[in-house]
Amino acid sequence: MRRVISDKTKRLKPRIGVTMGDAAGIGVEVILKALANDEVRMSTDPLIIGDAKFLLNFAAQYGLFSDFAVIDSIAELHTPQEKPVIYDLKNLPEKIEFGRESAACGKASAQYIEFAVKLWRAHAIDAIVTAPISKKSMALAGYDYPGHTEFLASLSNTLNFAMAFFANKLRVVLLSTHLSLVDALKLVTKENLTRLIKLTDSELRKYLSKRPKIAVAGVNPHASEDGLFGLEEKKEIIPAIVHCSKQLGLDVSGPYAADTIFLRAFHGEFDAVVSCYHDQATIAVKCLCFEKAVNVTLGLPFVRTSVDHGTAFDIAGKNLADASSMIEAIKLARDLVLKKSEISSEDFIE
Repeated sequence: MRRVISDKTKRLKPRIGVTMGDAAGIGVEVILKALANDEVRMSTDPLIIGDAKFLLNFAAQYGLFSDFAVIDSIAELHTPQEKPVIYDLKNLPEKIEFGRESAACGKASAQYIEFAVKLWRAHAIDAIVTAPISKKSMALAGYDYPGHTEFLASLSNTLNFAMAFFANKLRVVLLSTHLSLVDALKLVTKENLTRLIKLTDSELRKYLSKRPKIAVAGVNPHASEDGLFGLEEKKEIIPAIVHCSKQLGLDVSGPYAADTIFLRAFHGEFDAVVSCYHDQATIAVKCLCFEKAVNVTLGLPFVRTSVDHGTAFDIAGKNLADASSMIEAIKLARDLVLKKSEISSEDFIE
C-alpha cells in the first residue's frame, strides 16, 4: 500500500531529490549504495541530480546500483518512471581526481543544489537530500557560503533557519555552525537564543504533532554553576529560557551541563536540545549516533536532510564508504514529508 502525497503532485510516493555533492568525494558512492537498499527504492521515488556519465561509470567500475532512467528536462518528469531517475546536468569535466579540491567540482556541486531548489519550486520534488560538498571547492568556484545550510537559505529567501541533527530520539539544534569558537561565543545572546528556541518549537511541532520538550545546554562547564565558571548562563541563556517559558508558554528548561544533557535527550527525557555552538552538538551526536544521525535544516520552506559526514577525501573513489547515513537521510526526508503533509490512513491506495 502506498500513499498519495498531495492532489498537486499526484505522486504515489515522495519524490526525493538527491544532490550528488562534490564529485571528488564519497557522495556518488554513498548515493549508489543507498539506492541498493530495498526500503529506499520501494518507499520513495529517488531523483538524483548530478552528472549521469560520472555516476554510471562509477557504478560500473565497482558493480554498484546502476538501474536508472536518465533525463535532462523537467517535462520528462511528468511521465511516470519505473526506475530511480538521474537528472543529468552534464556539468563535470571528463576526468575527476578523487580526493582533491577543485573549482570544477565546486561549481558542479553548487549547480546541483541550485537545480534542486528549482525542481522544488516547480513542484517536481517533495524534499531535498544532499550529499557532502567541499566548502573549499565551492569557494574556488566563487561561491561564498560556509555550507549547505546557508546556501539553501539564500536560494529560498529564508531568514530564520538553523542546522539540526536528528537521530531517533536525539534531536539537536545548533545556535551557530561553521565559525571559530571565539566568534561562536559572541552569538550566545538572549535575542539569538530566544529566536532559536521559538524556531525549534514551531518546526518540531510539525513533525512530532505535539509541543516539544526542549532542553538548553549551558556553554560553560557545569552550566557555570551559578556564575562560578562564567557569566553567559546568568546574563544571556537563563533570561532567554525564562522569556520563552514564562512569556511565550514554551516547554523549555535549562541551562543544563553539556556533558550530560545530550545523553539524557538520547534516552528520551527531552525532544530536543538547543546547543550553543557547533562542536558542542556534533561531538555528542557523532559519539552517540555516528552513521545514523541525519543533518536537517529547520526553517526552510521544504524538507532538507543530509548525511552527518563530509566528503571523506581520504577514501574517495575506493569503494570503502559506508552509506548508512545517506540511507537514513533519505528515509527521514520521506518521513518528514509525510508527517508535514498530515496524511490520514484514508489517503492510502492499493
